[in-house]
Amino acid sequence: MPHIAEVIVDVPVLQTNKPFHYEIPKEFEQRLVSGMRVVVPFGNGSRLVQGFVINRFETSDYNGELKKIDQLMDLMPVLNAELIDLGEFMAKETFSFRISCYQTMLPAVLRAKYEKKISLIDDLEEETLFEVFRGKQELTWEEVIDRDLVKLMLELKAQGKVEVNYEVKDKRTKKTIKKVTSKLNFEQLEEISEGLRANAKRQIDLINVLQSIDSGEWLDVKWLTEEYGITLSTLKAAENKGWCQLKDVEIYRDPFKNVKIETTTALMLNPAQQTAYNEISNKMAENIHEVFLLKGITGSGKTEVYLQTISKVLDENQGALMLVPEIALTPQMVYRFKSRFGEKVAVLHSGLSEGEKYDEWRKINNGEASVVVGARSSVFAPLKKIGLIIIDEEHETSYKQEENPRYHARDIAIWRGAYHHCPVILGSATPSLESSARASKGVYSLLELKERANKKALPEVSVIDMREEAKKGNRSNFSLSLQGAIKERLEKKEQSVLMLNRRGYSSFVMCRDCGFVLGCPNCDISQTLHMDTKTMKCHYCGHEEGIPAICPNCQSKSIRYFGTGTQKVQEELQGLFPEARIIRMDVDTTRRKGAHERLLKDFGDKKADILLGTQMIAKGLDFPDVTLVGVINADTSLGLPDFRSAERTFQLLTQVSGRAGRAEKIGKVLVQSFNPEHYAIQYAKKHDYDSFYKREMHLRHLSDYSPYYFLVRISVSHENEMTAAKKIGEFIQFIRPVLSDKAIVLGPTPKSIARTHNRYHFQVIIKYKKEEALSNRLHELLARTQKDQAKGLFISIDSQPMNFI
Repeated sequence: MPHIAEVIVDVPVLQTNKPFHYEIPKEFEQRLVSGMRVVVPFGNGSRLVQGFVINRFETSDYNGELKKIDQLMDLMPVLNAELIDLGEFMAKETFSFRISCYQTMLPAVLRAKYEKKISLIDDLEEETLFEVFRGKQELTWEEVIDRDLVKLMLELKAQGKVEVNYEVKDKRTKKTIKKVTSKLNFEQLEEISEGLRANAKRQIDLINVLQSIDSGEWLDVKWLTEEYGITLSTLKAAENKGWCQLKDVEIYRDPFKNVKIETTTALMLNPAQQTAYNEISNKMAENIHEVFLLKGITGSGKTEVYLQTISKVLDENQGALMLVPEIALTPQMVYRFKSRFGEKVAVLHSGLSEGEKYDEWRKINNGEASVVVGARSSVFAPLKKIGLIIIDEEHETSYKQEENPRYHARDIAIWRGAYHHCPVILGSATPSLESSARASKGVYSLLELKERANKKALPEVSVIDMREEAKKGNRSNFSLSLQGAIKERLEKKEQSVLMLNRRGYSSFVMCRDCGFVLGCPNCDISQTLHMDTKTMKCHYCGHEEGIPAICPNCQSKSIRYFGTGTQKVQEELQGLFPEARIIRMDVDTTRRKGAHERLLKDFGDKKADILLGTQMIAKGLDFPDVTLVGVINADTSLGLPDFRSAERTFQLLTQVSGRAGRAEKIGKVLVQSFNPEHYAIQYAKKHDYDSFYKREMHLRHLSDYSPYYFLVRISVSHENEMTAAKKIGEFIQFIRPVLSDKAIVLGPTPKSIARTHNRYHFQVIIKYKKEEALSNRLHELLARTQKDQAKGLFISIDSQPMNFI
C-alpha cells in the first residue's frame, strides 16, 4: 500500500488553496515528513513545480493513478505543524493563497526560484530545429529574450509544437570554512619530513604545523595561509599523499561579531511598571493567552517591562518574540536585548544580508536562540515554545504588509499567542484607535504607564504658525524661533533632532512660465528630484532620467525645483549654521547595509550636533543629550485622502516629541505648521492622547469608518483602462447579492494615483459590521479570477487596508 502526501503546489500562473495527493516513492517513505518542500509533476505535461507537504495519509480518495513525488528539497522540515496551520489561517483571513503564505514565512534563500524553459513537444522542420533550437530539445527563457524569439515561440505554442515549463531552483546557501587535521602521528610525519628536499619550504612548514597539534584537532586553512603561506593546492596535494584530511565546516554568519556589547542587569521597576509586570507574569505562569495593551507615554520604561517579562520566560525554558516596526529602531533595541540576554538573541530584519538572515533563522529553528528581535516578518520565526510575544509601537502601519499576502503582524501575533497559550503585549504611547477601542470593550486588557521612568516631565511643545513667519518675510524652512533654539543648543554643546515630515510630499521640477511638471511616462505622478545622483526618479516604477535644463513643453529656461527634500533642508541648515555637524537620515543615506546603525552610532557618540531625518527618526530612539526636537512641516500628511491622516499626524508628532529630554536635561519641542489650529496638532502639543481619542472616535462614528466598521478593499489593474474599469464593475456585481442593506459600498473609482507601471488602477471599498456571506464570496471571486490574472489582469483583496492612496 503506497503512502500518500498531501501537497500545496506552487503553480506560477494558476494558484489554488486546494491540496493535491501524491504517492510517496519508497526511497522517501522513511524520510518525508510534513513541512518539507518537494518537487512534484503537475498538469498534463512534464512540468515540475515546488510544493509544501502539509500532511501524510495511508490512503487517498483520488480514483485515478497518483503521480509520484519527483524529489525532496529538504532533509529537515522548513515549516513546523504550527506554521502549517498558521498558513491556512492566513490564507483565509488575507484572501490569498496558502503557497504564498508559506513562502512568506521562510527566509529569502529558502524561497525557490523558477527557471522558465521552452520545450519541444512535436517535430519541427529541420531548418527551424537547427536555426532556432540549435539541435537542442529546449531553450531557456533568457535565450528566447536575448535572441528576440518571443513572437516565434508564441506561434509555435499556438501550433502545439512547444510548451512552457518551469523548473524549480533552490537558492539555499550555507557558509563554510575549510579545516585541516593530521592523519599521521608525530613519528610518521618526522619520517616524511626527513625525506623532503631542503627547498620544499611549504611542505616542511606544513609538516611542522601538523606535528604541533593534538590528535583530532582541526586547524583553520585560512589561518594557515595567512601565517605560513601554505596554499590550498599544497594542502590538497598533502591530502592525496595521505598526510592530512580536509573538510568543510559549516559556520553561522554573525551580523554582530565585531560589535562590543556590554552586559547589563535588570533595573528597579517603579510601581506602575511593577503592576504591569505582575499582571503579565501571572498570565504567563498560568499559561493563559491574553492580549495586553501597554499604553505608556514616551520614556515611561516600556522596554524595561519587556526585558523583565522576557527574562521570566527564559527562566521557564521558553522563547519570546519582540517585534519593532522599522529597521531604524532595530539597532538600539538589539543592543538592549543582546546586553541583557547575550547569545540567546537572534535578529531578523531587512538590513541583514540574505546569508545572515538565513543563519539567524537556522539558529532559531535549531533551538540555539530563544529571543527573536526583528521587524514585521519575524513574527513567523520558527520558535518551538513561545512564552511571550511583544509588538512595540503597535500603532505603526509598517506592521501591515502591502503585498500578497496582506497580513497584519498584530493578527499573526495574537493567533500564535492563542496557539501557545501565552500573553501578547501591544505597546505604544499612541495606540491605534482599533486597539484602544478593543481595550475599552475589554477585548484587550489595558495597562498604563502615565509618567516617565526618570520622573521627569514631558517636554514643553510650542506650535509655530508658519503663516506668520511668511508675513515677517521669513521664507526659509526654519522659523526664527527654531533657528534661535538650534543656535542655543550648539552653544551649549547639546544635540538637536529635526524631522522633516515627508509623507505625501515630494520634491519636483516645475516650469515657472507654463506650469509644466515633469511627470513619469509610466505613472500618473511627478518624478522626484534626487540631488545625490543628479537625476529625476519615479518612486513607483523606478523610471529614471536626467534633470531637464529647459522645459520640455515650452522650451523656457525657467524650470525650477520645488518641494522640501531632506537634501535641500540640509543645505539650508548648513548655510545657517556653518559650524554645525549634521547627520542626514533618509532613504538615500540609509540604502547601504549597516547605514542605519552607523549613523545612529555616530550621533550617539556625539560626532554630530544635529540629526536631520524623515519619519524614521521619530520613534524609539533614546539619546540623553538631545534637548531640542524640531518638526519642519507638521501638517503635510493632514491633507491626504485617508481617514487615518489626523491619527497618523497626532501619533507622529507625539512620538517625535518624546525624543527630547529623555535624561537629566530639560527638553523642548518646536512644531512648525501652516495649520496650527488643527485638533491633531493641538492635542499633540498637550500630550493628550485621551482627548484626541474621544474626538477622533466621534468623527469616525459620524463617517462610518474603523473601528466602528470593518473595511475591505478590492483593487484591479490592467494595461487597458477600459478593461480594468469593466472588470471591477463585474466583480462588484458578483459580490452585491450576498451583502445586506447595512453594508456600504464606495466605488468603483480610480485610485488616487490612477496609473502606475503603465497599468490603470481601480478600487472598491466595502464597509460593513457583520456580513457572514462576504468572506466566502470574496474567496470565490479570488478563485474565479485566476484565469483573468493569467491574461494580465491583477486583482487584490485587502482586508482592513492601512493605505488608501
